Amino acid sequence: MTEQTATGLDAIEPAPPTDTPDEPAPPPPPANAGGSAELLKLALPLVISQSFMTVQVLADTYLLARHNTDEMTASFPAVMWYWLGFGFLSVTAGYTSTFVAQYTGAGRPHRVGPAVWQGIYFAAVAGLGFLTVVPLAGWLTSLAGHPAHIQELEAVYLRCFAFAALPMLVMQAINGFFSGRGDTWTVLLIEAFGTAVNVALALLLIFGRWGFPEMGIAGAGIATVVGSWAAALLALALFLRPKFRDGFATAAGWRFDRDLFRRLMKYGGPAGMQVFLDVLVFHLFTQFVGQLGDAALGATTLTIRFNMVAFLPMMGIGQAVCILVGQRLGGDRPDIAEKTVYTGTAWSFGYMCIVATVYLTLPQLLVSAFEPEQDVAKFAAIAAIVPSLLVCVAVYSLADAVNLTFAFALRGAGDTRFVTWLTFALAWPVMVLPTAALVTWRAEFAAAFPGAGDPLYWAWGFATAFICCMAVCFVWRFRTGKWKTMRVIEPGVAEEAEGNF
Repeated sequence: MTEQTATGLDAIEPAPPTDTPDEPAPPPPPANAGGSAELLKLALPLVISQSFMTVQVLADTYLLARHNTDEMTASFPAVMWYWLGFGFLSVTAGYTSTFVAQYTGAGRPHRVGPAVWQGIYFAAVAGLGFLTVVPLAGWLTSLAGHPAHIQELEAVYLRCFAFAALPMLVMQAINGFFSGRGDTWTVLLIEAFGTAVNVALALLLIFGRWGFPEMGIAGAGIATVVGSWAAALLALALFLRPKFRDGFATAAGWRFDRDLFRRLMKYGGPAGMQVFLDVLVFHLFTQFVGQLGDAALGATTLTIRFNMVAFLPMMGIGQAVCILVGQRLGGDRPDIAEKTVYTGTAWSFGYMCIVATVYLTLPQLLVSAFEPEQDVAKFAAIAAIVPSLLVCVAVYSLADAVNLTFAFALRGAGDTRFVTWLTFALAWPVMVLPTAALVTWRAEFAAAFPGAGDPLYWAWGFATAFICCMAVCFVWRFRTGKWKTMRVIEPGVAEEAEGNF
């Protein structure tokens, strides 16, 4: 490896070595390294795992739509408020996976356990701090100016979710231990267990079955909290199994490590900030669109949920790319890492082509599955808009396939500050500010351009342009090759002795 001499976005400062001089050499890569077989073997459990999250999102949306259309409409803005803060914390805690991947690739398993514990400590403090959202929920949900009855439901859902933050963060930190080593089937087990508990309880609590009270949207929120705790406790129990205590210091490495924690914050923090900014811009987008009326907000909510259902499984491929890039860079094989990224891009793009075709050819079928028994007229107004919005989603889904793969590749290398900066630099001028101006002065816009069409479709056009621009910039950054010299882990003693850092 060569010394990282870049400044600004590319600066990587290796910390003093802490490892023993007799560290083993990095394990050799497998014969199929960088190809589809290696990627899919790692990605398949993650794709299924994300599919369980899809089931959870879809189930909550479906059950709430069947119970009350307003509850379905209110659920998404509340979740956006939640993810505005939680997304930053979740990715920061889960960035343990990159540390674990690079330590694994470098053949230094004794550093794995301590790295995960730093993520657990961050998760505990951040999760407790997130409870400050509970007394603020009513005020936060009032900022968008949605109808009063929608605001009340949003606040209820947001308060419930605040109690789920701590277990979700702990689970993310521990999942990094399994996924970073390539043990993605265990991640699947944890996610499946939590989802099963969540969906089962949601069915009982939303509608009040088997003697439970009918709680509607509050029942969906409580089910999420219980399911999250179930998954977190299972993850912790698996993490502390005897074989991991001996091989990866999962028990002996529990002490707080100031330097390691600082490095987790240095690289995981910007990665989390990128998610925060991404959620922020789409949250603001939803709030602005909500000012165009209940039908516009409901259609936007349902459309984005459709997009999430299709998008989340693709996250599994992105996570696998991130892990493999980290492992290959830890083993000083950026050439194999690059091959992995292009392999992942091909699979992601092919998958999203199928999804986009479904959006364009079967929109009415997708919408009809959510038609409620009550509020039929209100839902009909929503259903009339969704097919047009799905055209935008079909276009930007193809860009998102590229976007996701290259963003995760850069994250696996530690190039997190650029990813954050790019999200901020593009989102506001391309999507947020144009949408805000259009909604604020929509009457003047309609008068000046009488044939321009509905402002809602213009807003979605801005969102599509933003995602397409992001994809172009991520590809450019990757092709510069600066990520190949980046590492998030400290150098080993042998490496420093040779003068490589």
